[in-house]
Amino acid sequence: MTVSETDAGFRYCEELAATHGRTYYLATRLLPRPRRSAVHALYGFARLVDDIVDVTAVDDPAGAARQVTETERRLHAALAGDPGPADATGLVVGALAETIRRYELPLEYFEAFVRSMRMDIPGTPEFRARYNDMPQLREYMYGSAAVIGLQLLPVFEVADIDAAAPYAASLGEAFQLTNFIRDVGEDLDRGRTYLPADTWAAFGVDVALLEHGRRTGGTPDPRVRRALAHFVALTRAEYRRAEPGLALLPDRIRPGIRTAFALYGGILDEVERSGYRVLDERAVVPGRRRARVALTQLVRLR
Repeated sequence: MTVSETDAGFRYCEELAATHGRTYYLATRLLPRPRRSAVHALYGFARLVDDIVDVTAVDDPAGAARQVTETERRLHAALAGDPGPADATGLVVGALAETIRRYELPLEYFEAFVRSMRMDIPGTPEFRARYNDMPQLREYMYGSAAVIGLQLLPVFEVADIDAAAPYAASLGEAFQLTNFIRDVGEDLDRGRTYLPADTWAAFGVDVALLEHGRRTGGTPDPRVRRALAHFVALTRAEYRRAEPGLALLPDRIRPGIRTAFALYGGILDEVERSGYRVLDERAVVPGRRRARVALTQLVRLR
């Protein structure tokens, strides 16, 4: 892959982040340029595979499984120097391969991510539409979220990666749990329920009740609200476990991650403010609050 093609791949990944990950993209704007490009490449690969799972798998799960396998094959080929055509996949895997080489990222992290994505595709051996308990969900989140945090530590040139790793994994899981809470309604439409069934059941909630709330809209059933309040509390606890790790980040990196920390936590605030209307609404941190948080962290860089 030529230098110009690699640069094009990084630019394409940045466009993906700007288009699809507003909170994420705003946080990356506070990172130093070389690190920012690497983070965009990591995001681009995750978005590429995630879109296959969320879009293609709805009507053609077998086709989605083939596409995920082909994307993984092309990543391996890109690491060997041949990403293939300069289509969307080629641009992303080319940028990611350069990032993996530059920062010596373990390939196991990306293989774990792909495995978790297969858990979302009906018909694959890994598929799960429901998670019975938190240990099952954490198995999924290791690949879908924890490894994302672990991938970033070498990119950020963290001095003591072993010490920072548990905090990075916890932060990745906190972000993922936030998404699960925010997206309960949308995930139901895809036939998925991530938040553990045993916890829902403890509050008298099952899939049928959630689906009823999705169809009818409005203020959720009190049992659903109580369960969601519990999930929000569990997720805030995960943020608290992750927070000490922020002090282990280099000074130039910390403001960007603090921004993501605050903005993703802000999604939980919006969920609470809406009365837990996640079945028919999507909680979004207002633009003014996003800008205020980012500006506060930008001042700290000076």
